[in-house]
Amino acid sequence: MMTKEEVTELFDNIAENAPWDLTQPLLWGYYFTNPTPEALEQAAGLLAIDGYRPVELYQPELEDAAAPPVWVLHVEKAEVHNVDSLHVRNGELQQFALEQKLASYDGMDVGPVGAPTL
Repeated sequence: MMTKEEVTELFDNIAENAPWDLTQPLLWGYYFTNPTPEALEQAAGLLAIDGYRPVELYQPELEDAAAPPVWVLHVEKAEVHNVDSLHVRNGELQQFALEQKLASYDGMDVGPVGAPTL
C-alpha cells in the first residue's frame, strides 16, 4: 500500500503537472490481483454494490514465463479525494482484499472523468 508520504507526492505531482481541478471529481481506478479469476469476479460484484464500476478482469502477459499466473481486476469510481481521504481509501481497499482473501490490493491510478485513467 502507498504510504501517506507517497500519496502526498502523488497529489503534489498532479497539482504541478496535470491540468485537473482536485476539488472536482476525478476518475480513480483501483486494482486487485489474484492467481485465479473467481474470487476477483465475486469481489467485483461486492465493489459494484459500493458504487465502483468494474472495468476489466484480465490476465496480463508476464515478462517471466515461469512466474505463476495472475489475474487483475480493475474497478473505478468518480470521486473527490485529498491526501487524507485517498490514504484512508487505500487502507479500506487493502482491508477489503484481505477479507476477500485476494492476493493483493495492487494500488490505484487517476485521470479526468470521461477519459482513460493514467
